Amino acid sequence: QVDLMESGGGLAQAGDSLRLSCTASGRAFNSIAMAWFRQAPGKEREFVAAISRSGEGKTHAYSVRDRFTISRDNVKTLMYLQMDRLKPEDTAVYYCAARFVSDNSGTYYSYDYWGQGTQVTVSS
Repeated sequence: QVDLMESGGGLAQAGDSLRLSCTASGRAFNSIAMAWFRQAPGKEREFVAAISRSGEGKTHAYSVRDRFTISRDNVKTLMYLQMDRLKPEDTAVYYCAARFVSDNSGTYYSYDYWGQGTQVTVSS
């Protein structure tokens, strides 16, 4: 079991930066691959970025590839999403996700554990 909690969302203007954080409970942080997803009003949840359990493997959605960066600190048991040059279309609830894996460098698109989400609103 992994309990996830996101923080760092809020209001921003186009062009601003925000950093989201996700903390995971338990002593198995080094055993989980993690990811960020987002869901905008009236739309389906979409993949944003994923990171392997070691932090070596990273994947970003094409729509955010040049602006967002996923990272993690396995000592602090935190995962981050650095969001730069924000756009109004980035407005969404952002979710942290996790799954137990056995490999160090793989990234995934399906996850078993989810946080409650944090709202990011970007105005033009």
